[in-house]
Amino acid sequence: MLTPDKPVKSGVGADMHTPNALDSAVQDREVLRNLSRKAEQELMGVQMASMDELTLLSNRHGFEALARLGLEACQQMGKPATLLFFDLDHFKRINRLYGRTEGDNALKTFADVLRIAFRESDVIGRLGSDEFAALLTGANAVEIVAIRTRLEEMLDERNATVHRGYDIRFSVAQIEFDPDHHKTVDGLMLALDEVRHQGQVEF
Repeated sequence: MLTPDKPVKSGVGADMHTPNALDSAVQDREVLRNLSRKAEQELMGVQMASMDELTLLSNRHGFEALARLGLEACQQMGKPATLLFFDLDHFKRINRLYGRTEGDNALKTFADVLRIAFRESDVIGRLGSDEFAALLTGANAVEIVAIRTRLEEMLDERNATVHRGYDIRFSVAQIEFDPDHHKTVDGLMLALDEVRHQGQVEF
């Protein structure tokens, strides 16, 4: 407290109004933390927008974005790529007889099997409903029989441990990426849709 009889100490008043270097550094760190937090939230938002909430695989949007990067890498290295399309058998019947929750469990189980079966470099996603896809980078002339057998063995183990009243089964088809014909992942996906609608894909 200041009194008329006491002299003011030199520098005291100045220290109260001059920004301290330590305080400035603390403020800078706080600003950086806020920016980092905001960036993490935005990144999480992008990831969530690209993820299927039920299976935790990429949704169609996320799958196409990652597949685009995978195809670009394959083309740069001169490597082939093959798209596999999976469709759960009798999925509507499962939903009708056992309920939506059981149908969701079937989707999650199949997604887990796909996640385990393929390599980290492969792109796996749920395209919608009971449809899944896997882009195998660096692979051509994929042996469907071997892949089907491996996945069926893994599903048989799941089917045996969980008594659902039904077995999870699937159909699979493949399209090998042709850079001259398909050009991009959009062209590849369009080709897949066309042959499916025309009934040219054999499951």
